[in-house]
Amino acid sequence: MTILDIKYQLQEQCSNLISIRLDSIQKTIKDIETSLKEESKGTSGDKHHTGRAMLQIEREKAGNQLREIEKVMRQLDKVDVENPSEFARLGSVIETNQAIFFISISVGKLEVNKTIYLGVAPNSPIGLNLLGKKNGEQFNFNSRIYKIISIK
Repeated sequence: MTILDIKYQLQEQCSNLISIRLDSIQKTIKDIETSLKEESKGTSGDKHHTGRAMLQIEREKAGNQLREIEKVMRQLDKVDVENPSEFARLGSVIETNQAIFFISISVGKLEVNKTIYLGVAPNSPIGLNLLGKKNGEQFNFNSRIYKIISIK
């Protein structure tokens, strides 16, 4: 399997994870909307207003989560896995002495061919340390020394 095949699989796994999150949030929003309609049919009074207010807060939280997922989806669309680079950038697979990273979005562990990759966003703490680095360079993160073995 070529590195390009691996990158495509990593990108697809990221996309699938985001789709699952998106579906979950959309279901939550739909459930809240249904509950709000049911609450409107109920009786009036303090209990009614409190329940409705709680549902409004939940809807607002879900809306914020939806906007965040949409932002992550836009970030994933910017990931360029096809063009190799000598330095770590969005779309790079970086092998270090500690782990193998895929700079894309923060999704945690991904697996291709029984190899674990860590999906990290470029603006995450570890992503910021990786960006712009070249083979052989190193950095300290969480009291651990990371030495870059390869960038693909």
